[in-house]
Amino acid sequence: MSDATFETFLVSGLLVLIAAIAYLAWSAWRWVDRERDMEKRAMDGVGYELRHNLKRMMTELAGLANGSVKRDFELVPVVHPQLDALLSRPNEADRGGLTVIRGNYNELSAHKQSLRAALASHSDIDRPANVAVDAVIGSLATLYLWEEHKGCAAESARSTRSWDVRDWMKANKFHANLLPGLHLRDQVVERLRQDGMTLTPKPLTYTASEYFAKQYDRKADPNAPFWKRKKKKEPVEEAAAAAAVVADTVETNDPVAAPETVTETAPAREGPETVEATETVETAAAIEPTPPPQTEPALEPEPKIAAAETPVPTSEPEPVESNVESTPQSKPPTPGAVH
Repeated sequence: MSDATFETFLVSGLLVLIAAIAYLAWSAWRWVDRERDMEKRAMDGVGYELRHNLKRMMTELAGLANGSVKRDFELVPVVHPQLDALLSRPNEADRGGLTVIRGNYNELSAHKQSLRAALASHSDIDRPANVAVDAVIGSLATLYLWEEHKGCAAESARSTRSWDVRDWMKANKFHANLLPGLHLRDQVVERLRQDGMTLTPKPLTYTASEYFAKQYDRKADPNAPFWKRKKKKEPVEEAAAAAAVVADTVETNDPVAAPETVTETAPAREGPETVEATETVETAAAIEPTPPPQTEPALEPEPKIAAAETPVPTSEPEPVESNVESTPQSKPPTPGAVH
C-alpha cells in the first residue's frame, strides 16, 4: 500500500468516525428531548384526566339532585390510567402533587361507592351527596394548584388575585351553577383560602351600610380610620406655670441660690380681651425693634411775645433812686490836648 493510499484510507476512516459520533450525540439528544416532551404531555394528561372525572361526577350529582339519576349503575366508577402510568415509572414530576391527586381520586371513588350503595338500597342520599360535593370542591382546588402553580401546596403557592381562580374556572367551563344550591366558584376560592393560600382581595367583613353606620371612638380605638385624637394644646397660664416649676427645680438644685419669696396673686379673669392682650404683649416683646442711635436735639428759637399780649401793670412802678456813683465822670484833660 502506497503512502497516498494509506493517507486516503486514514482520512476516510476519521470522517466516518466523526459522523458516527455526531449521529450518536444527536440521537441521545433527541431521546432526552422526546422524554422531556413525553413527561410534559403526561403531566398535562393527568390534569385533563382529573378535569374530565370531576365534570362527570358533578353532572351525576346534579342528576341526583334533580331526579334524573335513579339507578346505581348510572354512576360510573372513577378510573385514572394516566396517573397510574405516570406513578409506575420514575420521572422528574413533583411526587407531592401527584400524591394529593391520587388521594383525591380515592376520596371521590369512596363517595361514589357510597352513593351507589344508597341508590341500591333506596335509602336517603342527601348526606353522602353533600359529602361528595365537598370532595369535588377540594378536588377542584387541587386541580387549580396542579395546572396553575405546578402542583405545589396551597400554603406554598404565590399570592394570587381571586379573580384569577374565577377566570381559570370560566376557561375550563366550570360554571357557577353546575352544582345546585351553591356557587361553585365562590366555594373553590374559599377552599383555597382555608387550605392556606393567599388570595387577594380579602373577603369583606362588613357591607357598605354596616361599615359607614359603625360608631368609631377614635380616642379608644388605635386602629380607627382617622387614628387617635390629637392632644389638646396647653393654655398659656399652664405653660407658664410649668416653666416656673422647671426654673424652681433648677434653682433648688443650685446650692448657692438664695431663697425666693413667693407672693400669691389673685388669678386673672380669663376672657377674650385678656387672652388678646396677653398675646399682643407677648408678640410686641418678641419682635421689639432695636432703638435707633440718639442724636442731640436742635435748639429751637424762643417764641417772641407780642407787645399786645404783654399785660399792662395797674400800679405805678417804684421810683428808682439815682446813684451818683454810678454816673459816668469826665476824664481829666490830658496836658497838651487841644480843646
